[in-house]
Amino acid sequence: MTVNILHLHSSFDLGGKEARAVRLMNAFGKRARHTIVSGVEGAYGARGAITKGVAHEIAQDPPPLTGKPSVARYEAIARYMRRFDLVLTYNWGAVDGVMAARVFPKGAPPVVHHEDGFNADEAERLNRMRNYYRRVALGAAHALVVPSERLEKVALTAWKQPAARVHRISNGIPTRLYAGRPDPRAIPGFVKGRDAVVGTLAGLRAVKDLPLMVRAVGGVPQNVRLVIVGEGPERQAIENQAAAMFMHDRVHLPGFLAEPHRYIGLFDLFMLTSLSEQQPISVMEAMAAGLPIVAPRVGDIASMVAPENLPYLADGRSEIELRDRLAPLVADPDLRAAVGAANRARASALFDEGHMIGAYTRLYEGAMRRPGVLQP
Repeated sequence: MTVNILHLHSSFDLGGKEARAVRLMNAFGKRARHTIVSGVEGAYGARGAITKGVAHEIAQDPPPLTGKPSVARYEAIARYMRRFDLVLTYNWGAVDGVMAARVFPKGAPPVVHHEDGFNADEAERLNRMRNYYRRVALGAAHALVVPSERLEKVALTAWKQPAARVHRISNGIPTRLYAGRPDPRAIPGFVKGRDAVVGTLAGLRAVKDLPLMVRAVGGVPQNVRLVIVGEGPERQAIENQAAAMFMHDRVHLPGFLAEPHRYIGLFDLFMLTSLSEQQPISVMEAMAAGLPIVAPRVGDIASMVAPENLPYLADGRSEIELRDRLAPLVADPDLRAAVGAANRARASALFDEGHMIGAYTRLYEGAMRRPGVLQP
């Protein structure tokens, strides 16, 4: 029997949480049918990564996920959710789906809520009203899933969730795909030359602080090229910073590109400058491709990378600190290779997607009390 699953997303443009959701959808295959709602109208870019043959649809005229608290809106969401066997909600922008089940529990299917991190408005300090709202809403959830140690601590303390409800499931990727040779034509308009290439995968959003990356790379004494794969509202700010650093010919912005295993190996090292992260999938992908990582010590990054990579994580966030972590790796190909090899081995051991898929499958089946229904 096919399981009907409703996905309530804050946004369904392809980022870390969306990529994970799609990998799970693909893994469940014909055993599930998926209906997808985005809290941001028209934000369905991740749909293109769903494998052909996986039954799915974009919800037509669903009740709004965002807006002022309203009993009528909660009732409409709850009524809509009753059509499904399982409801999966993602991040703050979809937490009203959980609240709807709290306010109108009769006939509600099991709800599993996922939290993957914070935007710039909560990067430095959590919002007290949101904390309280989550505490109330999450009482209706069968489970709360977080990927990182930091978010697990937040869930247990700031959100006051019982330990039995909180499940920390590490993100995972198909590590074997990243071990192959990259496609030299996979990044439109980019041809790899002799200069070292610093690369990143990120939505062009303020929380990623990508102008800081431009400034740090621009301060390295050697010739370096920067490739930022992603799309978003901060594109002009990045271009302005590149122009201010006289780097317009060394910063490449190809937009969003699917299948990062095809091109991430074209980078010589990977960089991240986010204000807030938890357990970034892009870092896993870079590690699996054998790249060293340069980043601030945000989220779980210091516990993700190999010990050999730790000297290249910055304690602070200034472009000078990040530049000084970049410079020795840019100057020494042998050093890059050694650190990258250690990262690749660690990614294969800790972050292969088989472990992740198994954990989510058991959790979802347990929520529905239908063991084995999502397994081949």
